[in-house]
Amino acid sequence: MSSGKKRLAKRYLFLCAGLLIMSFGVAFSIKGGLGTSPISSLPYVVSLLTPLTVGTATICLHCILILLQILILRKNYDPIQLMQLPVAIIFGYLTDFAVWAIQGIGVSSYLNQWIYCIIGILLVGTGVSFEVTAGVVTVAGEGFVLAVCKAFPVKFANMKISFDVTLVLISCILSLAFLGGLYGVREGTIAAALCVGLTAKQMNKVLGKFADRYLN
Repeated sequence: MSSGKKRLAKRYLFLCAGLLIMSFGVAFSIKGGLGTSPISSLPYVVSLLTPLTVGTATICLHCILILLQILILRKNYDPIQLMQLPVAIIFGYLTDFAVWAIQGIGVSSYLNQWIYCIIGILLVGTGVSFEVTAGVVTVAGEGFVLAVCKAFPVKFANMKISFDVTLVLISCILSLAFLGGLYGVREGTIAAALCVGLTAKQMNKVLGKFADRYLN
């Protein structure tokens, strides 16, 4: 195997490690019951409304986002981004595995809920940092935001906020309309929206040095 292929293989393995870490972050957020991160809120609500698992609902959402990227960018769509599909499938199955793996953990108090929520935030942020450091393919949510920014004069930060808010609003509407209350969207969702990015930013400093030494 050439050195270039070895580097690429290592980066994809690094990405898979990030997806595994991220999936456990989602699972701990669900276990805490204080709301998941914005990108996971809709799949979680859909899983409560349908026979779909959280992981399967996540895969479906990512497929829709990939299709929207193609429709938005048309001829400018880079086929390499179709790698988002296997990434979505792997992440979906890992999420279901993580939810299963920690199902026996009990939740005894509100403080306990916050501990799980914080663990979830830290793991999701770390997983995102792994994904960014791997530098091989973006996940579908980020890919959709980038596609919109490429097609229209919109700043990434503003579009990211709009995207997250839209997902949360849809989750709230579905939850209130069909479940009679708010599920998947609570104070933990706000905490995740504020802190996942900060966690990823701090981890990027550490993982950047690791990537320079072992992934290049």
